[in-house]
Amino acid sequence: MTNRPAVTLAMAAATFDRVVDLEFLDRLGEVADVRPGVLEEFSSPAARAALAGTQVLVTGWGCPPLTASVVADAPRLRAVVHTAGTVRDHVTPAVWEAGIGVSSAAAANAVPVAEFTLAVVLLAGKRVLEAAHEFALTRGRPLVRDAGGNLGATVGILSASRVGRRVVDLLRPHDLHVLLHDPYVPDAEVRALGAEPVGLTELFDRSDVLSVHTPLLPETRGLVGAELLARLRDGATVVNTARGAVVDPWALTAELVSGRLHGVLDVTDPEPLPADHPLWDRPNVLLTPHVAGSLGNELRRLTASAADEVGRFAAGQPFAHEVTVTTLEHSA
Repeated sequence: MTNRPAVTLAMAAATFDRVVDLEFLDRLGEVADVRPGVLEEFSSPAARAALAGTQVLVTGWGCPPLTASVVADAPRLRAVVHTAGTVRDHVTPAVWEAGIGVSSAAAANAVPVAEFTLAVVLLAGKRVLEAAHEFALTRGRPLVRDAGGNLGATVGILSASRVGRRVVDLLRPHDLHVLLHDPYVPDAEVRALGAEPVGLTELFDRSDVLSVHTPLLPETRGLVGAELLARLRDGATVVNTARGAVVDPWALTAELVSGRLHGVLDVTDPEPLPADHPLWDRPNVLLTPHVAGSLGNELRRLTASAADEVGRFAAGQPFAHEVTVTTLEHSA
């Protein structure tokens, strides 16, 4: 039987203004009693009073951490529904210990990241970045190229994350050979996704384009280091839409500055790079300001996912995109 849970929104004010619209509030209002306004902090008397009656907390970028004291102030809280990807910044062990369910819109956010990755993989195969640079330098003189192209090129996918899996699916219609490395995914499952399972070193040995989709965890920080980068063939492209720190920044910078490798980096370490960093001026490097994720009208996917999850909670149904302690160990 459907109930109408009390819902409170918690996120930065800027996030509220950017993400929350009347359509989202109307959808929440169809299945829940939504408290007006947004919580940017949990310590004031007004915030604590709001938490005391909250059953579902709808969170967004900038939500403060849900510490043990915050959870104690919310005795009726049964679910946290996040309107973005990772919940690592605000969901603490106290939430799991209290038996509070957690959901995120990571699957919805994976869609534009995968689309961005597909686009830059195909552009990398055509050597578009270098061609555009040379074209501008010569002021339009025709370029004769006898290398590159996407027919039969090998694309290596590092990790079968939500984004990694979707990228493999988007690459399927193209005349490319797709490799995938993920130590947690059986070979049969990799083949079912449409990729060839390979070991980590083989992934780097064979890839023309290497696309990083590994979540940043303590064990993955600096995973892609100098030794692996050195295994990439001359002229290969490194695409990173995951987290900058998964790739050793010093090793990557050395390879890109030398001109041996090419890079399409939507994330860096640090982010953004210092103003005097050498990668800003490299013709073989495309730096973008973390734009692969949801922007503009794509944000509606995130709120639609969150609204659906609140509806499932109200109807007594399990979340479609539940986050658990176990799944969080190997995901963003």
